[in-house]
Amino acid sequence: MQALFQEKLHVLNVGLSSFADSITRAGGSVLQIEWAPPAQGQQEVGRALARLVNLLSIETANQTAFDAYQSAQPVLNGVGTASQMLPNIAERMILHSGPPIAWKDMCGPMKGAIVGAILYEGWAENLTMAEAMASSGDIAFEPCHHHNAVGPMAGIISPSMPVWIVTNTTNGYQAFSNFNEGLGKALRFGANGPDVITRLKWMGQVLAPALRASVELLGGVDLKPMMAQALHMGDEVHNRNAAASSLFLKRLISALLKTRTPAADIAAVVEFIAGNDHFFLNLSMAACKAMTDAAHGVPGSSMVTAMARNGVEFGIRVSGTGSRWFTTPAPVVDGLFFPGYSAADAAPDLGDSAITETAGVGGFAMAASPAIVKFVGGTPQDAIDNTMAMTHITIGRNNAFTLPALNFAGSPAGIDIRKVVDTGIQPIINTGIAHREAGVGQIGAGITRAPLACFTQAVSALAKLVSAT
Repeated sequence: MQALFQEKLHVLNVGLSSFADSITRAGGSVLQIEWAPPAQGQQEVGRALARLVNLLSIETANQTAFDAYQSAQPVLNGVGTASQMLPNIAERMILHSGPPIAWKDMCGPMKGAIVGAILYEGWAENLTMAEAMASSGDIAFEPCHHHNAVGPMAGIISPSMPVWIVTNTTNGYQAFSNFNEGLGKALRFGANGPDVITRLKWMGQVLAPALRASVELLGGVDLKPMMAQALHMGDEVHNRNAAASSLFLKRLISALLKTRTPAADIAAVVEFIAGNDHFFLNLSMAACKAMTDAAHGVPGSSMVTAMARNGVEFGIRVSGTGSRWFTTPAPVVDGLFFPGYSAADAAPDLGDSAITETAGVGGFAMAASPAIVKFVGGTPQDAIDNTMAMTHITIGRNNAFTLPALNFAGSPAGIDIRKVVDTGIQPIINTGIAHREAGVGQIGAGITRAPLACFTQAVSALAKLVSAT
């Protein structure tokens, strides 16, 4: 024992860092181990969590949900219009990102995008009339997710807009997304000027028919291998889609040349896609929606099947709790801002694009994309650390999405609400940042975290459902 006190002490400190700080100031050696009580010490949530941990029925349900997600095969097999393809979209209805929200509560970018969609549809002649129509109750607003669809940022889909049609060939279910307009002033960031409306009309009248004809000639495009290849080429297929967009254009162009599309239109289509490194984003999102929808609706499963934000609230849906949303105020994204802008200009987190993280790519696959840190901040090692951290809150790994930097291990996938609440590790999300006022557009990009409160609510709700069965 006396010899022990003559040795140099090396201390492991768990929990409060102030103890470690004192030892460090005294010249001691200490390793701080981060730990916090489950559910941030909320006793009622902790008891609910205890009822769900190591429960055979939950583990079995999660395996069923995860297998359905993993076996999903999303294939792009068409281009249509929202009014033709989306289930239950009404004649005067506009879809938006995130959980349900009323017009009066919407953020600036979403209101701006809705006004733009009204002008695009020709329901009003000018901005003033469009704003009056939106606030009058004449137009219904519903989440994209309620119609098997997803849209980035404001996520606006109106009836005559073109949509990608992605089918999970494993179960035949379809998922949809709108088209990507490119960066800068775009409808999804709330911009609604004449140039935005003109581009949207060109997309509907020229781009969509050309893509529809090309996809028909190709007989469909299998998206999962394309996403996997893009991960090997430095994308994480959420905020970085440079490789995926190039792969898609390469696949498309030979078919496009064989269509009856006029040469001038082919040139314009190729130029538009080649000039937009984010063109594949909406395809990635629809593919991820198809994969996570396959896992939804398994009784007892604690697997997250959607994360989405409407610029006011952040919401999640869980496989075993049906169509219910668990929401909390959306955070402001900590990121890199374009010159002249700061966090004071930013709208709270916005968009359905977190469906990519829900499906195990995006922030969960950051290790594949060291270049993304130039866009969202941090270092390449941060990217690897973020992916590794997500392995602690997921059910398994998607072996179709392998990561070279991790010796080709699969990306962590299948967020488990129990593990999030137990560890306090919040799912990481790579995202763009919109200006808080309508019409300005994107002002930066960065990293955010899914708020813990969504997961504590979901754990409590699932525990009640399990107890009732």
